Amino acid sequence: MNDKLKEEIRKTLGILKNGGVILYPTDTIWGLGCDATNPEAVKRIYDIKKRADNKSMLVLLDDAGKIASYADVPDIALDLIEVADKPTTIIYPGAKRLAPNLIAEDGTIGIRITREEFTRSLIFRYNKPIVSTSANISGEPSPHFFGEISEEIKNAVDYIVDYRRNDHKPAAPSSIIKLGMGGEIQIIRK
Repeated sequence: MNDKLKEEIRKTLGILKNGGVILYPTDTIWGLGCDATNPEAVKRIYDIKKRADNKSMLVLLDDAGKIASYADVPDIALDLIEVADKPTTIIYPGAKRLAPNLIAEDGTIGIRITREEFTRSLIFRYNKPIVSTSANISGEPSPHFFGEISEEIKNAVDYIVDYRRNDHKPAAPSSIIKLGMGGEIQIIRK
């Protein structure tokens, strides 16, 4: 990892630790993020997106071994993560140790294991999950790359990560799969 990337991670960690909201590149599209255990920071993201807080957001982790700290993990989950050939968000039952306003009404939470260098290193160093939601006002199209993010969103965050801003390869959102404790699988988005 180069020094510029290390410096970006260091700056971003400071913002997260202080309850700030970041605009950052993920393994899919650019996202709004914050400490997933901080209800005030989570509320700020709902406010920025002008989104009702009964619409849950997902979180990113750097390692599948950490999922059980934040949700119940049906046996099939780890197999799904292993065979996934593209970014896949899995909705788990029994969410815990997260900001209450992040957890869906049915007690579930969407978690994705990121393999992207910046987010993986950031989460590893922060040692907590980070919220990841598309960088747009609710109801508007999700930006495919940095240049499509509105000024309103850019002006509302505490820090914009200076990494991969020049990528123009359109990114797609993740697949979403919902799991039940009995091994039930529901495909939400392919």
